[in-house]
Amino acid sequence: MRLVVGLGNPGPRYAFSRHNVGWLVVDGILAPLEGTKARTRYHGLFWGPFSARGGEFSLLKPTTYMNLSGRSVGAACREIPLDPSRLLVVCDDIHLPLGKIRFRRRGSAGGHNGLISVIGAVGTDEVPRLRIGVGEPRGGDLADWVTAEFSRSEEPLLDRVLEVAVQAVEDWLGGEDMEKLAGRYNGLCLS
Repeated sequence: MRLVVGLGNPGPRYAFSRHNVGWLVVDGILAPLEGTKARTRYHGLFWGPFSARGGEFSLLKPTTYMNLSGRSVGAACREIPLDPSRLLVVCDDIHLPLGKIRFRRRGSAGGHNGLISVIGAVGTDEVPRLRIGVGEPRGGDLADWVTAEFSRSEEPLLDRVLEVAVQAVEDWLGGEDMEKLAGRYNGLCLS
C-alpha cells in the first residue's frame, strides 16, 4: 500500500491558492476515477484503496489546515498501518519557481510548516515528497503570498505543472525508483 498526501488548506478561500497545489495534484489523480467519493478519515478526506501497476494506493487531503497536517498523516500511518517510506507528500515550495517540481526521498522540511508537522508526526525525515514550485513572494508577507490564488497570467503554466506533477505521482505509484524519478523530473523547467 502507498499513500499520496496532498497538503493544503480546507475551504473555498484557499481552493486555488499556492499552498493548495498538493490538493490540486490529488484532484488531478482523481479526475479519471470519476464518481469516486471521499470518506472522512484520518482528520481529512480519504479515497481508496485503488489498484495501480505498482500495487494498491490511497489518497489523502488533510483538513487540519497546513500547519497541523501531521495530525492527519500520523493518524493514517498508525491506523493503516503504513511505513513513512510508503508515503508521498505533495506540497508547495516557495524556493522553486513556478514551472519546477522536485522529488526528494528524505530531508529537512525547508521551513515548510506542513512538512515540519508531518515529519514530527511520523518521527522521521525519511518521508518521500514531491515539491511543486510556486515562486517566492515579490515583497510583502509570506503567509499572504502562499494563501493567495495564482494570477491569471500564471494559470496556463500552472495547468501544465499540474499535468506533469500528476504524471510524476502516477509514475511513483507504478513503483518507479525515486532516483529515476528525480532524474526525470527534477531537471524539468516547464516555464
